[in-house]
Parts: sequence; structure tokens; C-alpha cells
Amino acid sequence: MMLKKKFVEVSEKNVPVLKQYIPIVNRVHGGHHPEMNEVKELFEGMLSKMNQAGESTKDLEEYFLKLRGVTDHYKVPEDVCESYEAVYRLLEEMDEAYDSERE
Repeated sequence: MMLKKKFVEVSEKNVPVLKQYIPIVNRVHGGHHPEMNEVKELFEGMLSKMNQAGESTKDLEEYFLKLRGVTDHYKVPEDVCESYEAVYRLLEEMDEAYDSERE
């Protein structure tokens, strides 16, 4: 499966921010929001798969399906900070770009 330009562009923009935010958000909110622990694990797994696959075959659907389930389709809890919200928005943006451009 070949991914198109939009997903690659969105990933290049979002991944560096997510790498920075996810560990911090997990440390701050993971106790009250255990789903963030799963988000962190799924993101790390997705990164590993993206790094292994290079530009051609990135089968990330499994990760996005699990992220949608864990996050209730990226629904932001009411008692969290802007960084937590940003993590969900950036992941959702990647998910939408991935889903809309698969061949």
C-alpha cells in the first residue's frame, strides 16, 4: 500500500510535536486518564512501524482503529490541559489524512 503526499506531510508536521507532548501529557494525566498510557504505547508502536517501513508500505490502520477506540474517537476529556487536547487533535489529523488517502 502506498501512502499519498497528504499523510506524509501531516505526519512530518505532527510527529515531532507528538513525540514531545505525549510523554509529558502521559506523565501529568496518565494517573487520572489511563487511556493516555495506551495512546503513548500505540503512538510508539506506530512510530516504530513507520520508521521500519520507510515511504512505501505503512499499514497503520490497526493503530488508528485502536486509537479511535481508546480515545472514544478523539473525544477530549473536560478536565485536561491544552497539550492533552493537542495530542488528540494531531493524532486525529493524522488518522483522517491516512484514512482518506489509502489506495
